[in-house]
Amino acid sequence: MQISDLPYPDPGVPDARSGPRFLWWLGRGQLGGQARSLAWGLLHFCGVAGLPYAVGLGVGAAVDRDGGRLLLVGGLLLVVGAAIATGDAMLHRTAVTNWITAAARVQQLLARKTAELGSALTRRVAAGEVVAVSTGVVDEPDKPVKGKGKRTDSGDAPEMRLNAAAITMVSTGDVEKIGWFVEAVSRFLAAAFSVVAICVGLLFYAPSIGVVVAVGVPVLALSVLPLLPRATRRADVQREKAGKATELASDTVAGLRVLRGIGGEELFLDRYRDASQEVRRAAVRSARMWALIAAVQVLLPGALMVTVVWYGSVLVLDGRLAVGELVAAFSAVATMLYPLRHFEEIAMAYSFSRPSAQRAARVLSLTRTDQTPDSVPAKPVEAPAPGGDLYDPATGLLAPAGRFTAVVCGDPDVAGRLAERLGGHAVHPGDGPGAAPPSVLLGGVALDDLALDSARGLVLVQDKDPVLLSGTLRELFDVPASGAVAAREALAAAQCGDVLDALLQAAPDGVDDAMDARITERGQSLSGGQRQRLALARSLVTDPEVLVLDEPTSAVDAHTEARIADGVAALRAGRTTVVLASSPLLLDRADRVVLVHGGRAVAAGTHRELLRGEPRYRAVVTRETDGETRSGEELTEIEESA
Repeated sequence: MQISDLPYPDPGVPDARSGPRFLWWLGRGQLGGQARSLAWGLLHFCGVAGLPYAVGLGVGAAVDRDGGRLLLVGGLLLVVGAAIATGDAMLHRTAVTNWITAAARVQQLLARKTAELGSALTRRVAAGEVVAVSTGVVDEPDKPVKGKGKRTDSGDAPEMRLNAAAITMVSTGDVEKIGWFVEAVSRFLAAAFSVVAICVGLLFYAPSIGVVVAVGVPVLALSVLPLLPRATRRADVQREKAGKATELASDTVAGLRVLRGIGGEELFLDRYRDASQEVRRAAVRSARMWALIAAVQVLLPGALMVTVVWYGSVLVLDGRLAVGELVAAFSAVATMLYPLRHFEEIAMAYSFSRPSAQRAARVLSLTRTDQTPDSVPAKPVEAPAPGGDLYDPATGLLAPAGRFTAVVCGDPDVAGRLAERLGGHAVHPGDGPGAAPPSVLLGGVALDDLALDSARGLVLVQDKDPVLLSGTLRELFDVPASGAVAAREALAAAQCGDVLDALLQAAPDGVDDAMDARITERGQSLSGGQRQRLALARSLVTDPEVLVLDEPTSAVDAHTEARIADGVAALRAGRTTVVLASSPLLLDRADRVVLVHGGRAVAAGTHRELLRGEPRYRAVVTRETDGETRSGEELTEIEESA
């Protein structure tokens, strides 16, 4: 796999049982690239290993005044130099290729898993952890340079937020750390081979001094290992604190308009200052440990060099060692400092990549449903025929085909989870107590048994807080759709006339069509109600068989809400629409209203029927107090007894 061949046609099925297994799986998936990197690394480091002996032979020839031998040594040095230069250039090229391809594979895997899980991912893995896996919040200590869905719906806002966080191409963070370790393995193996070659060569070339080198080199290679766990823990603390600071900053920026309204800017600014100072102190503690490791890597090799020079000089004075052999031994020790740095690097790379791989493996090990091998269908389930009812066995909610059904839940969180379930985003047992509930059925077919693309194409869920991506309005509406609903019709149904006027007024000169006006990132230049209406229009354009809307008008005024209710009902006539809301204006225009109480559908009828006959429904819709609800229940009992 070359960089020009990216992305992978299929990134494969990862071994996500643990971080080390995931790293091993990545390495096995790049055996060709690793072999090329190892071959060029061997050429480079063998040239490095041969350099001391060539220098020693040259010094010996000069001492013996042997011109012919000196000429041969000169030719040998040219060959060694060419091997070092060529091997280094190609090692850098192949190592960077391994690094980028490994990082790209991890990001494709995360993208695929994010699209598969959708908004359920944030409930099963902390959102900050998802961001850390893909983007990272802390850079590594100084390390050697490398080489040295078919439907992306407007409605599934949580999935979009995760796509922005978990799929972005990044150069730092967990993805880079994983790629760093994968590409460092081949360079480490080549460096280890050269160190062994130098030590073995010295034992044969100058046994008396070679023994000292052969004993001292393993000490140098293993000297920093006891310090690495503590350094890694300090780096993890820094990462955790930086993540909290980043989360606080993101929340502050997102709510800046509200903070200004209540005068809370200084309060949150002080909180961020405190969090930033904690990150700084953690970074200083981490840097001290890595500085100690670097100092050990300088001190011990220096001590070995002093020992070799002193002992070699004694041997030369005693006549047991030639001057050329002493120079070769000194050059060998000095040269080995370069490949020995790769021992420190591989230990550092593994220390950083192991927790990163563990986090990535945790995300990749999640499944869309809690299916066991016995429960997986033997063959793919075909999509149901159009016109089927939507039914949730867990709550007993039924949305008849082609009808406008409104669902009332007293708890907004319950409504959000119900909307996700209706869209085929199965609730995992880890989301809450109890076993996983059965799948939602569309036309009698379980959504969980359908292929992901098929399930997403049948049911579209618009979250209560949808996200608008930056770009023109025309690009915003360039989504997979049936083609039956034009953008202008959807905008009119969602009452976006004032939004189009605002975009056109803010557009640069020369833009005379609102569809060509640009929307800023996440629609920050628009009000909450305007963003909500644009997202609703985008959902209407897709014209799915089943459209699930979670509080689609919570940020608009009553008059606009009434017109939106009429527009959606007219545009979606004959199509299944489910709206989770508690607004009487929306409920009054629904063909059927269902009350979900205590996790079960307890009543169904029209809005007016439920107002008259269901006190629990009346309490949610009219915001009655407990006393008023009890009075209503007593009145109902009196009327029934009469």
